[in-house]
Amino acid sequence: MQLAQEQLEKHLSLGLQSLYVLVGDEPLTQRESLDAIRAAARAQGFDERNSLIVDRYFNWQQIQSYGQSISLFASRRLLEINIPTGKPGVDGGKALQALASKAIPDTSVVIILPKLEREAKSSAWFTALEKQAVTIVINEVNAAHLAKWVASRLAQQGQQASPQTLEFLAHQVEGNLLAANQEVQKLGLLYPQGALTDESVRDAVLNVSRYDAFQLGDAVLAGDTARTARILQGLQDEGENAVAVMSPLMWVLRPLVGIKQAEMRGENVLNAMTNARIYGDKQAVVKRALGRLSLRQLEAALQKLADIDKTAKGVMLGDAWLEISRLCFGLARIRGR
Repeated sequence: MQLAQEQLEKHLSLGLQSLYVLVGDEPLTQRESLDAIRAAARAQGFDERNSLIVDRYFNWQQIQSYGQSISLFASRRLLEINIPTGKPGVDGGKALQALASKAIPDTSVVIILPKLEREAKSSAWFTALEKQAVTIVINEVNAAHLAKWVASRLAQQGQQASPQTLEFLAHQVEGNLLAANQEVQKLGLLYPQGALTDESVRDAVLNVSRYDAFQLGDAVLAGDTARTARILQGLQDEGENAVAVMSPLMWVLRPLVGIKQAEMRGENVLNAMTNARIYGDKQAVVKRALGRLSLRQLEAALQKLADIDKTAKGVMLGDAWLEISRLCFGLARIRGR
């Protein structure tokens, strides 16, 4: 993952390119990569940014129309195209191939994709993008290297911790970089620069809010409707922003799609869970969830999360919290056939 960020920074230092492709499921690195591109765009005089999220009703003619339009307010533009499912379809594939073959004038395009299956990687549209774009593969941090990642993040804010404490932090977040980053930032706010004691880190990490979005994801996977409803209400009562709940829910649900696909191909489910960095007691919870939820339901849930994200950011009308509640409660109450 660090290599991907260094690779991106190297390219950005040479000036913004016409086409970028970000491939991978890890939400923190994806967000930071996007932030880096946006910052470089602002520094280089890109005055307008537009974001498109591809859903089942997406009209790919928008891309062609965007290329033909002239902005009244900006001479250079940044266009982000997020494809949460990684499946653009026939029309989308043609549009992406066209985009790869001919750049949009005065525009830098960023295409955001999840981790792709082998079939998608060998598709004509992705092959065309790879040939022309700066492609950044966002790999997840291996569990064995997470403590080192935490140490590097602490160092960025002038703090250090013992190897035992770094392992403790890595174990607490169970491989989740979003949670790890939150804990590191919290330590930066609570304690001054310098060496952190084992006791102070443990106190800070274990002194958490009563409710968090990761607990919500666990309750949904467990099919515990009462706990799901209680955590949803608790998050709202604590003033949690709907947008802040989106990434943890995506992080919890997205690996299940790949594991379910592996299961349908007759592959070993335990190996698939390990490859998705799901370990220990979490494997039993995920296995029960896979018994309740179909591939179609999981893919529909990810698409719904993309729609809710638009609502939370004001792109679509609606109540984001209401839609999150409906989705989570709906998934929790599904029972296997």
